Amino acid sequence: MEQDGLTFLVDNDLMKDCGDIKVDFVESGMRSGFSISSTIPVSGAGGSCSSGSCGSGCG
Repeated sequence: MEQDGLTFLVDNDLMKDCGDIKVDFVESGMRSGFSISSTIPVSGAGGSCSSGSCGSGCG
């Protein structure tokens, strides 16, 4: 999908499991980065799509 000139690639199975996915950039000093959240939290190894940043291993 494309949004505001950026192209996002998301696995179809992940989209089914997570529902709508929101990607945002948060500026907070040393903790600045991308935040990924979803309408349906997914648990398991490697993090979840419900909170955190790209470094949390979403998906």
